[in-house]
Amino acid sequence: MDNKNNSQTSTSKAPPLGGGGGLPFYKYSDLSVADIARLVQRNVDPANEIRDLVEGVIANVKQNGDSALLDYALKFDKVELDKLYLGKAELEEIASAVSPDQQEALQTAYANIYKFHKAQLKTEDKVETMPGVTCWRELRAIEKVGLYIPGGTAVLPSTFLMLGIPARIAGCSEIVVCSPPQKNGKVNAFIAYVALMLGIDKVYLVGGSQAVAAMAYGTESITKVDKIFGPGNQFVTKAKTIIQSTTTTAIDMPAGPSEVLVIADETAKPAYVAADLLAQAEHGIDSQSILVCTSQVIADATIKEVEKQLAVLPRAEIARQAIANSYIVITDTLDEAMDFSNQYAPEHLILATEKWSAITPKIINAGSVFLGNLTPESVGDYASGTNHTLPTSSYSRAYSGVSVDSFVKKITFQFLTEEGIKNIGPAVEILADMEGLHAHRNAVSVRMAKSQN
Repeated sequence: MDNKNNSQTSTSKAPPLGGGGGLPFYKYSDLSVADIARLVQRNVDPANEIRDLVEGVIANVKQNGDSALLDYALKFDKVELDKLYLGKAELEEIASAVSPDQQEALQTAYANIYKFHKAQLKTEDKVETMPGVTCWRELRAIEKVGLYIPGGTAVLPSTFLMLGIPARIAGCSEIVVCSPPQKNGKVNAFIAYVALMLGIDKVYLVGGSQAVAAMAYGTESITKVDKIFGPGNQFVTKAKTIIQSTTTTAIDMPAGPSEVLVIADETAKPAYVAADLLAQAEHGIDSQSILVCTSQVIADATIKEVEKQLAVLPRAEIARQAIANSYIVITDTLDEAMDFSNQYAPEHLILATEKWSAITPKIINAGSVFLGNLTPESVGDYASGTNHTLPTSSYSRAYSGVSVDSFVKKITFQFLTEEGIKNIGPAVEILADMEGLHAHRNAVSVRMAKSQN
C-alpha cells in the first residue's frame, strides 16, 4: 500500500462522498489504512452466530446420518423426500427436458473446460540432483471427492462442469455429488444432463452445511470423502472451514459469496462496466460488486448505466440488495487502483481499460482476471475454459482457483545408486550429527560401509 496513507490512523471508515444507484463513493486519497481495512473486509461473523448454527447441523448429521438429512430437506428446502438420491434412470428422464440448443451450449462449455484443464496434467521430469541421486514427483488422484453444487436462488450446472471435469481428468475413483432438491423433490434438468455428460449416475438431494457434513463424516447413503469441493453461501463456507479443522477431510478453499472488482479508466465502456457489476450482483444479496475507477466522470456514467440495466433485470431485487452492499473507490491513477485491488484481493478482477497490459504485471492477489473491454467475467463463469470455482473473501492472497492440481496429490520419489550413496552420504552424516540424530547418521553409514566392501 502507498506510504502516504500510513500516517493516518482513523479508526472509522471515511464517510462516502455521495453516490447513486445505491453505490457510495470513496476517494482513495482520503482513506486511511484503517479505512481501507474496513472497506476490504467482508463476510464477518463477529458473534459466531453462523458458526453456532453450523456446528449444530454438523453434530446432528454426524450422529443421525440420513435421518438428519431428510429432516433438513423438509426444514430448509420445504421438500419431503422418500430417498436421498436420484439414480441414472431418473437423471436420464429429467435430462430429456434439455433442449438441443441448451445441450449444444453445455457441450461447448464442456469442450473448452476440458481442453484447458487437460493441459494441466503434465508429467514432471526426473532430476539428478547429484551423480547417482535421482528425485522426481508423480501424480496420484485423490480417491474420493465430494462436489457441492449450489441450488439456491440460482441453479449452477456450470459449477458442476467446473468441478466434475478436472475430477475426471485427474482420475478420482469415486465422485460424490450433492445438490439441494428443487420444490419437486428432484434436481434441475441441467444438473441431470451434466451428470450424464460426466458419467456420474447418482446425485444426492442434499444442500447447505448438512451436505458438507454428510460428505465429511459419511452417512448410511453417502460415502465419506477425502476432499470437498464447491462454492456456497456463508453457511456452506463455514461448514467447510469447520470440517477442515475437525476431520480428516480436506477442502478446496473457503469459497463463499461471490465478488467482482472492476478497474476502469477513461478508455472503459460504462455500459460494459455496469453489466459486469450487475452480473456479479445477481448471484445473491451477499455478493459484492466493487468499482475502482480513475475519475468521478466514469463513476457517474457507470451508475447511470447500472440504473438503466437494473430496471429490466428479472433478478433486479437480488441485484439491488447486492449493489447496496457494494461501493466505488475513485483513484487518481491506475496504479492506485491496482494497489487497492491487491488489498481487496478479489475473486474476479476485470481490467476495463485498453491499458491493461501495463498494469497486469502488478497484480498480486486475484482469483481470475479478465483483460480489456471485450472480456466479461461471464465467459470465465461459463465457457472460456478457465475454472470459476475461486477463492473469495480475500483468500486469493493465499489460495488458487480449482484446477486439476486440486484433485491430485504429488508424491515425491528418490532413488540412489552405489555412486549416489557415496556422493551424498558424507553430507548427510554431518547434518545428522549437527542435529544429534545418530540413528539417522547410521542409516547412511551402514550403507556406505557395505558399498565399500
